[in-house]
Amino acid sequence: MKDEKKSPKLRFKGFTDDWEQCKLGDVCEEVSGNNGNVKGLPILTISAANGWMNQKDRFSQVIAGNELKKYTLLEKGHLAYNHGNSKLAKYGTVFVQNLYDQALVPRVYHSFKMKTENNPYYVEYYFATKKLDRELARLVTSGARMDGLLNINKKDFFKIKFEVPTPVEQSLISTILQKLDQIITLHEEKKHQLERLKSALLQKMFADESGYPVVRFEGFSDEWEQCKLGDVADRVTTKNKGMVSELPLTISAQDGLISQDEFFNKKVASKDLSSYLLLHHGDFAYNKSYSNGYPFGTIKRLEKYPQGVVSSLYIAFKPNSSISSDFMAQYYESNNWHKEIYKCAAEGARNHGLLNIPPSDFFATNLNIPITKSEQLKIGRLLNAVDHTFTLHDQKLSLLKRVKQTLLQKMFI
Repeated sequence: MKDEKKSPKLRFKGFTDDWEQCKLGDVCEEVSGNNGNVKGLPILTISAANGWMNQKDRFSQVIAGNELKKYTLLEKGHLAYNHGNSKLAKYGTVFVQNLYDQALVPRVYHSFKMKTENNPYYVEYYFATKKLDRELARLVTSGARMDGLLNINKKDFFKIKFEVPTPVEQSLISTILQKLDQIITLHEEKKHQLERLKSALLQKMFADESGYPVVRFEGFSDEWEQCKLGDVADRVTTKNKGMVSELPLTISAQDGLISQDEFFNKKVASKDLSSYLLLHHGDFAYNKSYSNGYPFGTIKRLEKYPQGVVSSLYIAFKPNSSISSDFMAQYYESNNWHKEIYKCAAEGARNHGLLNIPPSDFFATNLNIPITKSEQLKIGRLLNAVDHTFTLHDQKLSLLKRVKQTLLQKMFI
């Protein structure tokens, strides 16, 4: 019977040789201690999600104290294995130190550098594939822990077996994955920029107590008018009799009105949906549940589906012809309505995790809106465009991350 070929499923053109199995210690050597000349050097820690970080950024302070002599001096291009267990990395993580020419890292990390021409990023990405988790799991004696760390000693760590191609192929694999990481980082930053832009526009484009917004489209100068929600919206009370819809929805602060199957991976609604409120595309619902970052609940418009049903604990409504639906949707993305809800629930009453706000009080809340519909429409369109751009970047970011995961699985044995 022919031996299984020791090569990955996906490979650069021109490479056909079998990969060589070796121990980590064959291509790496341990790095430990420091020479005492470490004053002013950055002190780093490893985050499974973000890689190398300054201790101050990770913990809001430097926790090294006066114990710098116990830290390991790690040069740029050297690596370390943080054998801490986390949700993202059950068996720890390995990263190349690429932030500084020299830095200090905790001595509990297994620090090392590559021998000869071997590529350090090849090792980092090999660990990122999780293909070595079985080897690491074998080293953890009965799941033993030591101060929150997996009990894997250095001697055993460097005996881990893995497959290695030529240095040239290592570098090609590392380069394509590094470039992909750079693109992912750029898209993540663009997402953060769009989040900051949207947050600033929500603060500046809606009128404050003066009746005027800080940022405004050219040609508009009138004071905004104050009205009650009940003047510009009608309550939705239609029940789902006859099972018009069999799509139970929930409100997510990030995803809006979304099917329970998609959000929870199951239906949490009762089988009989006839007592639920029936919503149509463009209707709004207010979830009075408070949560971290959303002390007054969330108000969302149904956008993803033609219709669906929500719990009767929600307050549902639809805008009338006197207000732009897009303007209203963006208004409830801001914090401008919180003060009015606070007045309704001033005593902080709670009922099974819900704010105790009767529908009559909710529809009596005040909001400021532009007198002209054209100004409402312009505000809604601009903020919708920011949302659309954000969604496109988010989709591309998800695609890039899937591409990376595919490459990690197919470019390594």
